[in-house]
Amino acid sequence: MLRTYSASPTQAVVDLGALAHNFALLRGRLAPSCTVIGIVKANAYGHGAVEVAEALVRFGCSMLGVATVAEGIQLRDAGILSQVVVLGPVVPRELGDLLQHRLTPLIYEEAMLLALSERVRDVAPCPVHLEVETGMGRLGIPIERVVPLLQSAAFRGPLRMEGLMTHFADAESVDPAFARQQIDVFRDLIDRARDAGIEVPLAHMANTAGILRYPDSHLDAVRPGIGLYGYWSGPSTTDDPPLKPILSWSTHIVQIRPLQQGQTVSYGRTFRASRPSRIAVLPVGYADGYNRLLSNKGSVLVHGRRAPVVGRVCMDMTMVDVTDVPDAKTGDTVVLIGRQEQETITAQDVASWQGSISYEVLCTIGPRVRRSYTGRP
Repeated sequence: MLRTYSASPTQAVVDLGALAHNFALLRGRLAPSCTVIGIVKANAYGHGAVEVAEALVRFGCSMLGVATVAEGIQLRDAGILSQVVVLGPVVPRELGDLLQHRLTPLIYEEAMLLALSERVRDVAPCPVHLEVETGMGRLGIPIERVVPLLQSAAFRGPLRMEGLMTHFADAESVDPAFARQQIDVFRDLIDRARDAGIEVPLAHMANTAGILRYPDSHLDAVRPGIGLYGYWSGPSTTDDPPLKPILSWSTHIVQIRPLQQGQTVSYGRTFRASRPSRIAVLPVGYADGYNRLLSNKGSVLVHGRRAPVVGRVCMDMTMVDVTDVPDAKTGDTVVLIGRQEQETITAQDVASWQGSISYEVLCTIGPRVRRSYTGRP
């Protein structure tokens, strides 16, 4: 991984106190017996997987969820001993690493079940979670195959079914019909499995939106992701949960240059000054995760005022118009995401400018952006 330095002008600050607030808020929506599987995949949505995982464990999160075996190994190498469920695809050549590092796999097709059961035949039963396809149209065992698989020889020795899960496809939609259908289908399957004498220790399907909108989806465990980091994109209501974004992202002005009316900025000359202007150069670009789609669309905060991005965002630099911020000077702090004085820019704002979602904005903040942590519990 690229080494970063404390003197770097571009950094992200992660507030673990705000993470604690979000975890408590979501935890408060659940029954005391409900297990929280904290999702720390994709470098904890760009916030730093190890630091966030360590904090979640301290808050009482007993299980963690990642997307890949490599992500799970990163947590183990950092000394994290909590159960880690790999919620993404695992190919046969990864099974050795998965088992060596005591990671819990997700079974999503019969071929994987057979390969894993053969691999662990002579060792203690291996706990697994089984993913059921209920409408996501991605990974998952077809509904009609679930009970026969759980009654198969693989689950009478080599494997132990610890969790039965599915994935919401549309839990944040204004129309709840499809989410309700998935809940009904999955709950019916759980009942049929238990009626057949199959123990289902942990049934889980609720993501952040499920936790907030569908209490009947909480079941035995939940999988909060984006809500831990302070966001969700459900329909706006008067009782939206007071989640706190936990990341701020800033840089500094490295040069201010005058621009005469009619002069242009950056590659392709897509911005032409309509007046005499002052253009600030920032040492951050799309290689850092500040998306090229923000060209001539985004804004940043300088002295608590919004300054528009002008010209194309470059790999390593971005230009903003500070003509209306007359006291702006070289060295000043510039906020890309976060609060400065009375103004705020959120990851959701950035997402709307680039035609995306807050998840992508956060996940793509690059490794050369130094993360630091405040509010450690």
